Amino acid sequence: MPMKIAIAKETGEKERRVALIPDTVARLVKQGFEVWLEPGAGEGAFFLDDAYVQAGAKIVADRSTLWSTAEIVLKVGIPTADEISQLHSGGALISFLSPLANPQLIQQLANQGVTAFSMELIPRTSRAQSMDALSSQAGVAGYKAVLLAAAALPKFFPMLTTAAGTIKPAKVFVLGAGVAGLQAIATSRRLGAVVEAFDIRPAVKEEVQSLGAKFVEIILEEETVAAGGYAKEISDRAKAKTQEVLTQHVRDSDVVITTAQVPGKKAPILVTEAMIAQMKPGSVVVDMAADQGGNCEGTQAGKSIQFHDVTIIGTVNLPADMPIHASQMYSKNIATFLQYLVKDGQLNLDFTDDIISSTCVAHNGEVLNQRVKDALLVPSI
Repeated sequence: MPMKIAIAKETGEKERRVALIPDTVARLVKQGFEVWLEPGAGEGAFFLDDAYVQAGAKIVADRSTLWSTAEIVLKVGIPTADEISQLHSGGALISFLSPLANPQLIQQLANQGVTAFSMELIPRTSRAQSMDALSSQAGVAGYKAVLLAAAALPKFFPMLTTAAGTIKPAKVFVLGAGVAGLQAIATSRRLGAVVEAFDIRPAVKEEVQSLGAKFVEIILEEETVAAGGYAKEISDRAKAKTQEVLTQHVRDSDVVITTAQVPGKKAPILVTEAMIAQMKPGSVVVDMAADQGGNCEGTQAGKSIQFHDVTIIGTVNLPADMPIHASQMYSKNIATFLQYLVKDGQLNLDFTDDIISSTCVAHNGEVLNQRVKDALLVPSI
């Protein structure tokens, strides 16, 4: 019997992505999977039901049947408690789960007997690169953030030579040179801006410079890189030193794009109110960490506000604003992970494999991720 995988319709506010697109479905069907589709699952990303049917998917109109019968349910956004309650014991879920921020949700999945895989936890290794959904979606977000900044900035981005004189290019300062930051740098450069960038990880200096940006270097006498190559939360002393140096660069910039996030924790404040007050009127800050509290003082998640005559855009879920390509990339990540995970029509739960052991957060009634277990022990406020 072919393994039944289900594409769930996203219910999150403004979530327009879909877990699998029709082209990917066609390839999975040829490989022996039976693909079920919740009606309208792809409409937000402009992939209609007919395209899925032509690709070989089966429309399952009853939502409870789809959730409770499929062997693996595929999603983009974090499932609701009601959705989890519909999953059957022994079934599997693959989705973004934000496990460190939602430990109780992971506990519910374990209690339900669900084997759950969190796409955020795909290790950043060369052999897992094609499964790395966090990076693929961060690249989309970095691109879109620059477009928002360019639209909000009351200036041109590129240098222009006109009959009225030469117009200087905009100055863009990107804080954080991970995937989102690097894409923001590259996009800003394509639009003709002069770009500076900062990251607490000195190893990214060459990547920043290779994109034509100037790297703002601050020597911090402590470890700044966490497991997997992510930025590590730094000490208060290092934060103070960093803010002191960053102040002048923020002040001189027309656009500041912030990308710094720490999994499971509040985003670090990089741009203070005092810095914003020194920026030129009409300047723009795009805070890509808004949903984790923001890197900028004054940020309001999901809103664009005026603060000391500076526009602060508190972006939330930017990949959903570009659902076609964001879904295409996520679909590739999911399909590659599925092909790695499923062998001979069964889940291959080899916990000695770093990809499987890293991503599987619940199985056989237990929470597997130690950091999630630790978070469950912290009393809620």
